[in-house]
Amino acid sequence: MLLAASLLGFLSLSSISTASAAETIRVGHFSWPGYGFLYVNEANNLSPDLNFEFTIIEDPVQLFALLGTNQLDVVFSTIEFGPILAAEDMGSKLVALSNLAFGSDDIIVRPDIKSAADLKGKQVAVMEGGLSHIMMGIWLEQNGVNWDEVEMVNLFAGDASAAMISGKVAAAELWEPFKSQVLENLPGSRSLAGSLEPYWLESGLIADAIFMSNDLLENRRELAVKTLQGIFAGVEHWRKNADSANQIIADAVGFPIEDVEAIIGNGRLTNVVAENDTKDGTLYIYSLKDTARFCGVLEGDPPFGQKNGQMYNHWDLTQTWWIRFGFMTSMTDSATGPDCALVKEAL
Repeated sequence: MLLAASLLGFLSLSSISTASAAETIRVGHFSWPGYGFLYVNEANNLSPDLNFEFTIIEDPVQLFALLGTNQLDVVFSTIEFGPILAAEDMGSKLVALSNLAFGSDDIIVRPDIKSAADLKGKQVAVMEGGLSHIMMGIWLEQNGVNWDEVEMVNLFAGDASAAMISGKVAAAELWEPFKSQVLENLPGSRSLAGSLEPYWLESGLIADAIFMSNDLLENRRELAVKTLQGIFAGVEHWRKNADSANQIIADAVGFPIEDVEAIIGNGRLTNVVAENDTKDGTLYIYSLKDTARFCGVLEGDPPFGQKNGQMYNHWDLTQTWWIRFGFMTSMTDSATGPDCALVKEAL
């Protein structure tokens, strides 16, 4: 009887322990404050049934390789990779937009460049296959210069800012803190286009996003929903506690606190441009409802003149440029590309 009672007690305790054990979600991203909200969640135990393991790798191609081979469950990156993942069947999907450039990204030119026309035949720095590549191409053609009339040079932002200052390139698409480095250290340099302009805000082009593995989406759907909810729980905690949350993010991603505050701000940015000051941040952080409207799974329009369901227009805009640049050969079906159903389930 004593042995049976002890065994029963052991089994009961084991059942309790198993039931309460947190499920591990493996998260990858490169160093950027806009990807820090799960660290805020973790520090404040906002998702007690989830355990987050973080991996920081500066190359998004490596991150998506790990995601597609089930070595990561979630990747934070810029949004433009969605169509390529679908076209190449890389084992993962775009699920949600997470933030939008609100002054973070600009096209910066050297002092002798007065207009887009002055860039013909010159070198301009972009991150090939990234949003800066598309932004530069769109801006050039909006201003009468075909994208292939300039020489695109593939440089990461830090190297691009150094190349601008040294005179090796005539222009670059840069984000903070790199654009400020050029403007402060190269007299006469200036911005000829910026993500605060209506076109860029309305298009939603310059944005970060959340990607998940097909394994998580198909075989552990409940955990995928909880993870998405956990990301936005971190966002809402940050809005109310920006000072402490920004320090958590700074420590996690290795940015000075001043840069974190300049980039993601203090939670005060609203969805009305006229009410905002870029001193309050240069990224607009989406709420779960904002991203649901962008996906078209909740009534109402997303911020800044965007349309309900704009995720699919964004997808098509992106892949049109990937085809022009030679990274894709044909269009994928935007209707089945993003997994916006997950956003609806998370509401």
